[in-house]
Amino acid sequence: MSSLLRVSREGPFARVSLDRPDVRNAFNAELIGQLRATFEGLASEPPDRLRAVVLAGEGPVFSAGADVEWMRASASLSREDNERDAAALQSMLTAVDACPVPVVARVQGAALGGGLGLCAVSDIVLATTSTRFGFTETKLGIIPAVISTFVIPKIGESHARALFATGQRFDAQRAHQIGLVHEVLPDVTALDVRVDEILGELRSAGPTAARAAKALVRELRTLSPDEARKHTVLHIAQQRTSDEGQEGLAAFLDKRPPRWST
Repeated sequence: MSSLLRVSREGPFARVSLDRPDVRNAFNAELIGQLRATFEGLASEPPDRLRAVVLAGEGPVFSAGADVEWMRASASLSREDNERDAAALQSMLTAVDACPVPVVARVQGAALGGGLGLCAVSDIVLATTSTRFGFTETKLGIIPAVISTFVIPKIGESHARALFATGQRFDAQRAHQIGLVHEVLPDVTALDVRVDEILGELRSAGPTAARAAKALVRELRTLSPDEARKHTVLHIAQQRTSDEGQEGLAAFLDKRPPRWST
């Protein structure tokens, strides 16, 4: 099977690019499987080897959602086979969501359907001002079911009700207003500059601290207020007394860069 992804490394940073520009980086079963396997592999790497992942799409479009041929094939599948397909997509999005390091989405052109699912499971989403977005599933008589568990916590029920039902496309400014996108850049040149700046910020953050900060947000989703209070007290104490926490404090007091940033 040929790879539908490009994976490259630059120091402690990985770049994972959807590599189907001829079909606007649309999803099919093979791409979904390769994305899941890639992110599950990255999840096993230690903090000194992996600090962040950039998720991108080759060509002019980030991802246009589901592949037409894949959708055509799904029309003849049984309900059970459709459930397996949906479960595979959910497992892939979960693998990206659970990646222990920050995932930075570099978004251009369009992010539609499942492509918006990738935005929802990324930690930092940067997009060009000309990018178009849309939960376009209802235009095809289906619904954005699998991605909804990741999208709704990000944009809220009110925006989901309006955008899921209509399937309308919207611009980067609205995506920013509802929380799908964190920053809007004028063009791809500015987009790449900002990606590099974000990676510079992550290089200056403690490797285990950045991972623990991301994990904290995910862990608090399911805790009661009392559990959350206990959890946060425990984890700040653990991080403060860790080697990294001690080095960070010493570097601050000595007015020098911490070891991990050099």
